[in-house]
Amino acid sequence: MEFKRSSGILLHPTSLPGKYGIGTLGREAYKFVDFLVESGQKIWQILPLGPTAFGNSPYQCFSSVAGNPLLIDLEELTEEGLLTKTDIEEHDLFKFNDQVVDYDEVRHFKYLLLRKAYNNFTLNSTEALQKKFEIFCNENSHWLKDYSLFMSLKVYFDNASWYEWADDFKFRKKEALNYFEQKLHDETEFQQFIQYKFFDQWLALKEYANSFDIKIIGDIPLYVSYDSADAWVHPDNFLFDKNCSPVQVAGVPPDYFSETGQLWGNPIYNWEMLEKNNFTWWTGRIKANLTLYDIIRIDHFRGLSEYWAILFGEETAVNGKWIAAPGKKLFDTLLKELGDLPIIAEDLGVMTEDVEELRDAFGFPGMKILQFAFDSEEENDYLPHTYIKNCIVYTGTHDNNTIRGWYEGTTEENKKHVKEYLDCDDKNVCSAMIRAAWASVADFAIVPMQDLLELGEDARMNTPGTTGNNWQWRMKKDALTDELAARLKRMTELFWR
Repeated sequence: MEFKRSSGILLHPTSLPGKYGIGTLGREAYKFVDFLVESGQKIWQILPLGPTAFGNSPYQCFSSVAGNPLLIDLEELTEEGLLTKTDIEEHDLFKFNDQVVDYDEVRHFKYLLLRKAYNNFTLNSTEALQKKFEIFCNENSHWLKDYSLFMSLKVYFDNASWYEWADDFKFRKKEALNYFEQKLHDETEFQQFIQYKFFDQWLALKEYANSFDIKIIGDIPLYVSYDSADAWVHPDNFLFDKNCSPVQVAGVPPDYFSETGQLWGNPIYNWEMLEKNNFTWWTGRIKANLTLYDIIRIDHFRGLSEYWAILFGEETAVNGKWIAAPGKKLFDTLLKELGDLPIIAEDLGVMTEDVEELRDAFGFPGMKILQFAFDSEEENDYLPHTYIKNCIVYTGTHDNNTIRGWYEGTTEENKKHVKEYLDCDDKNVCSAMIRAAWASVADFAIVPMQDLLELGEDARMNTPGTTGNNWQWRMKKDALTDELAARLKRMTELFWR
């Protein structure tokens, strides 16, 4: 699928400003879309929207298709009559930090209000609202029923992972599930309700963005979390032993980010079984995500050509092996079932010929990271004069330091290279790097909001291979100024984006 020359901003909704400790799909999200319009941008890129598990990483979710209830906007619920201002004020005892997301505080506060909204919905909602909810549940029954039961059982078992549950539930014994489906009816319906509100709010926001010809690029992680409804409902899709423990887990060998590699711990796919079933699970996953997003970026695209398999129980990712994956057969099937595939391949790191052939066979654009271009220790093709049109250039991604943070911590040799190549000085390196991205031949040019705001290392979104203090950054309320919009618009028009 060909992409029109354009540009945009990477900003996850959790990073938006607003009340109650986390960005939402409410007023501030619509203001951000307005900023994109004012600054001439055509792309809003986000991270995965799924319900986050331990560590709060959007790349480790309880489901590959469900939405994150923490993003539901409470003010919209009050406008619908599902909450009152008094409801919120009664629970507004938390002291939220508007600089970072405290997920534990937010989760505790928000679920109190979401449950209150659900109770009001069941008791007082109009027939029209009840009908909309019923339609949503029916249209999404192929995943929603299992997911809501999965989440209800997690609540029942004090948030224990599914593979730690009693065997009747772990192995999905029909009689046990049927009994608890009735016993936990209220909880499962609550889980369905908050999914309904998430999708209702997100799809309305997406429609608003699309009305200005702004496209949403959304990430999907290649792998799903071990503690997910996907793994619980479809264990045959993964390399599990008879006790549902992984035989092998996913990660990557030592690389730019980590000397011991990255041990993600996600279960490895049983590609033989997936292929035997005509990749039905993958087709359903991609189809569902094309409802959420206009364009999909597949994180760790390399794993669809060959994947790094680590024996379960290893403490690092050093000891693993590369195993071939049937990526071509998968995409042939997806093309046949879904038609054109608006997909971006995350092809960072060391790429082999096989990976490049898979990417190019389907015309998927790859990625270029400008920070990597100026690392003297790495041989790379990230300098703008080496680009082809069919690629996406980023100043950095969610896994990178900010431009300013990276520049302040890099070597003098790298700084010299930056200043010579971009014809800039220490003070304007951020704007110079953004300009280089916009001026390049790459079809898409994307800047993380932190780089547009010229923020330092404190604003970094994620440091791969670490836990804690990740995914927390939030933008200040007054950050999106008219001057910033005008400056970005001038540059966007200058380079025909």
